[in-house]
Amino acid sequence: MTKTHYRTLWLSDIHLGNRDCKADYLLAFLNSVSIDTLYLVGDIVDMWQMTKQFRWPKAHNQVLHKLMQMSQQGTRVVYLPGNHDEPIQSYSGMVFGDIEIERQLIHTTAEGKQYLVFHGDQCDGEVTLGKFHAWIGDKGYDLLLFLNREYNRFRGWRKREYWSLAGYIKKHIKGANQAIARYREACCHRAEQLGVDGVICGHIHHPQSTIENGIHYINDGDWVENCSALVETHEGELSLIYYLDTMDAQADKVTHLPAKPTSSRAA
Repeated sequence: MTKTHYRTLWLSDIHLGNRDCKADYLLAFLNSVSIDTLYLVGDIVDMWQMTKQFRWPKAHNQVLHKLMQMSQQGTRVVYLPGNHDEPIQSYSGMVFGDIEIERQLIHTTAEGKQYLVFHGDQCDGEVTLGKFHAWIGDKGYDLLLFLNREYNRFRGWRKREYWSLAGYIKKHIKGANQAIARYREACCHRAEQLGVDGVICGHIHHPQSTIENGIHYINDGDWVENCSALVETHEGELSLIYYLDTMDAQADKVTHLPAKPTSSRAA
């Protein structure tokens, strides 16, 4: 099988150890690409969920093995832990085997544009999400994922492809869009303070590319609801990929910004 080669790949919110992780799809995607640099942008392993109920299917182990294999075969792998894999945050600045661990950093594209990269939970203290935050972070979100799981089980029985019912419902919850907007604003504010062109994050399971006050905001999404990723070509072109839109992963090109000079790493 011919693999698609990318300069950079961003993945976040995989949630290995969670029953709603789409590990089979992710493994198929990883086997279809080759990359120079891989950023694991937090919540790769769902340590929160595993403390409640330990679950580690074969496919989850295969994904973890694949990520380690990539790091050993020439791909630079950088792990930027989030809130669900918080214990790993204490190892920031260290290297384990062939995997670098950082809390945040600056990525420079082939075109010279610079992006702050972090999971996004760093902005939680700056964003008051109110009732929606409490709902989405507790049993309501578990219910949402349960509905998503059962709905897609029915679709599978009808020989239909996966579709994110969870994403659709979230878009129609009162206050959800406002909460997402406040999160986006907080992330862009951090990028603006660093003088960079944009910010690449995860955390809220909502893939998006937009311009916010002159800052390019990109959320690479997740592998619980959306099966999405962000890639960079060798020409510096950034594309959000929704793997299940088409199984050969057609890319949706995102807007470009002019580069600004800045430092090579975030403080």
